[in-house]
Amino acid sequence: MTSEQRVVVIGGGLAGLRLAQRLGPAAAVTVLGEETHVPYNRVLLAEVLAGRYAPEVTALPAPGPVLRRGVRAVRVDRADRTVRCDDGTVAEYDTLVLATGSNAVLPPLRGLFEPEGRDLPDGVHAFRTMDDCLALSAAVRPGIRAVVIGGGLLGVSAARALAARGAQVVLAQQGERLMERQLDAESSALLATHLTDLGVEIHTECRVRGLITSAPPGRNPASPAFEERGPGRSPGSGGARGQRKVTGVELADGYRLEADVVVLACGVRPRTGLAQAAGLEVRKGIVVDDHLRTSDPRIHAIGDCAEHAGQVYGLAGAALEQADALAALLTGEPTQYAGTRALTRLTLGGAENGSLDLAAFGETTPLPGDDVVRLADATRRTYRKVVLRGDRLVGGVLLGELSTVGALARTWEGEESPHDLFHLLTDDGGH
Repeated sequence: MTSEQRVVVIGGGLAGLRLAQRLGPAAAVTVLGEETHVPYNRVLLAEVLAGRYAPEVTALPAPGPVLRRGVRAVRVDRADRTVRCDDGTVAEYDTLVLATGSNAVLPPLRGLFEPEGRDLPDGVHAFRTMDDCLALSAAVRPGIRAVVIGGGLLGVSAARALAARGAQVVLAQQGERLMERQLDAESSALLATHLTDLGVEIHTECRVRGLITSAPPGRNPASPAFEERGPGRSPGSGGARGQRKVTGVELADGYRLEADVVVLACGVRPRTGLAQAAGLEVRKGIVVDDHLRTSDPRIHAIGDCAEHAGQVYGLAGAALEQADALAALLTGEPTQYAGTRALTRLTLGGAENGSLDLAAFGETTPLPGDDVVRLADATRRTYRKVVLRGDRLVGGVLLGELSTVGALARTWEGEESPHDLFHLLTDDGGH
């Protein structure tokens, strides 16, 4: 690749900007970013909502003139190798990279939308973008009644942040336990205890059936729909709001919870609309090979929108690894992307309430024949568990004390035999 090669990146988030940074002067790079905000680290949005960070603290390194902010790609013409944008401009490419990220999942709740409308009721918020975060933050005040729908990583983070702002928080999780994709039963129970101590009321195995809303008479809440909404265009965030006002949620058993604010934290879905319209192969995400190429060899995909070997990661670590691998490939280095061994890490609570750190990696649920080692201290609320398959560390969960997580993760990532497991699990194991 030479500086004359035109690389167009659709997506101004972590993956797209990391790729542009890594390519540097090796190519003529243009990044099309939909959001008008300065690029930010999405991982820190919960800290902004909690009031611990100002929005500017989340800013990513300045990308310079390669980034065009507030520009939405609307069509990819593979024959002409062009990208058409919503402002009427056309970007020509030799290599195109899709880093379009993901959308918040909006669950099929009764009363979420009016017929033919796509505006959320007032008081109902997705929690995915900076606009979502700022709109939700503006609605929160001490004593407000907030219902968070979803008990995964996003829902737990939102519930903790709202509690830190003095809201009365109810968290409704359809599954059996919190963060069931990352945590085992014991660590999930410790997490639930911690959130309860922060004032969060938790309901598991609890399905929300619909929203209860009120609407001023004589007003029409309907508005045109976006076919696929991207960053900065989430329903109910930063745009025209529906005239209805949420007053509560109805559970599947008929029980009703009053609510001034409802947060939809039901996961994310890869944004694949552009790729599908361009005729690229799409399954769960945009399918890529070990060179992060799509079914069109001139088009690559990285980050939340990409599916490699059947896996869509949706994690910052994977996005950065893919961006680095693609930059190396585009500059001629003989390398391949072999997948990411992802570690989830989260800090809950501020110093005033006591914090809880947690980390999870690999396979936390053992298979028949696996060995499991646990160390738990109920007084200190610490919990450590590792899963061994033969002489190999295949996963683990740590809560309350993470000094050993670095050593454990290195052993897991390197697929090495743990020589002194007790040392790895005790407090000085990471030093």
